[in-house]
Amino acid sequence: MELHPGEDVVFEGHPSWRATLLFYFYGVVIVAVVTLVVALLASALAAVLVAVAGLALVVVAGFVRRMATSFVITSERLHIRRGVLAKRTQETRILRVQNVNTQQTLLQRVLRIGTVDFDTAGTDDSDFRFVGVANPADVVSAVDRAQREGAARTAQAPGLG
Repeated sequence: MELHPGEDVVFEGHPSWRATLLFYFYGVVIVAVVTLVVALLASALAAVLVAVAGLALVVVAGFVRRMATSFVITSERLHIRRGVLAKRTQETRILRVQNVNTQQTLLQRVLRIGTVDFDTAGTDDSDFRFVGVANPADVVSAVDRAQREGAARTAQAPGLG
């Protein structure tokens, strides 16, 4: 993301590694089932090779999935980028953000992760969310800080006050 002149990064991050634990759990279960089938149909050596390759694939896929999503809050914009090969980017001006809501299930509270949902003026983009962020309250504070800085900058700009 290229910054505008005078624009500062207030928050930058990816989903927390704890947000990928469910992905890893399901991946390990699938690898275990496939390994068991291979052990019954082929040999123990083939089963060990399938298990090692499968676990390595799950770990790499989880890491890439996590790192392929980035969240940025600047003094002017909210920015979400997803994807490795195909990219999806969402962006809105920070002053258009009307409501910032957080959501945490019991498991997410235990893992200290959550979802921050942004309602913006004049859009129907209901999927403008930072999903799986660590400490969602810190993200809300960063948006509040960016909005205050943006409002102060607008008030100080000549001819706008």
